[in-house]
Amino acid sequence: MNIAPSHPVLEKGIGSIIRTPQSPDLIAGVVVEPYTLWPDDRGYFLEVIRLGKGPAANFPTESTQVSAALSYPGTIKAFHIHQKQTDFWVPAAGMFQVALADLRPDSPTFGLRNTLYCGTLKTWQIIIPPGVAHGYKVIGEQPGTLIYVTNRFYDPADEGRIPYNDPQIAYDWETQHK
Repeated sequence: MNIAPSHPVLEKGIGSIIRTPQSPDLIAGVVVEPYTLWPDDRGYFLEVIRLGKGPAANFPTESTQVSAALSYPGTIKAFHIHQKQTDFWVPAAGMFQVALADLRPDSPTFGLRNTLYCGTLKTWQIIIPPGVAHGYKVIGEQPGTLIYVTNRFYDPADEGRIPYNDPQIAYDWETQHK
C-alpha cells in the first residue's frame, strides 16, 4: 500500500500534540477516550472492551480480534496503514508516543499529523480509522504493553507498511526537549 501521490510535502516534525480527547486538532475520525484503572494493593484491573459499548461499539462480534504487543524501551513500530481495518488501541502498561498521519485524500484533515503521549500516566484508548497511518515509540525506562482490538481478522492484504522514517510523513522520532 503506497502513500497517495498527492500527499503534501511536510516539514520534519510531530504535528499537533493532542493533550485532551476533545482537541480540535485531532485527525478526523480518530476517537480518544480515557479509560479507568481499578488499583488495589495487589495491582490493578483494566477493562479493555465491552463489545457493543464504548468507542468500539460498532465492531462486529463475529470478526473482532484482540491482540497484545510488548515492546522494549526505545522501540519504534511504525508505520502501519489499513484500507479497511479500524484499530482500537489501549496502551495498558508503559508510556507510548503515538504518531498518527492522515493519508486519506478525501479527509478534511488530510496531511495532518498528531502525537499522543499515553499509557500508564495518561490512560487513553484510541480508535484509528482506515487510511490513518499509525505507529508508536515506547518512551521511558519500562517496556510498553499495547492491547489492540481490530474490527476484522488479520488480513495481510490490508496490512500496509510505511517506513518509520518515510520522508513524506517526515515524523520526527527524536526526543523533543520541550
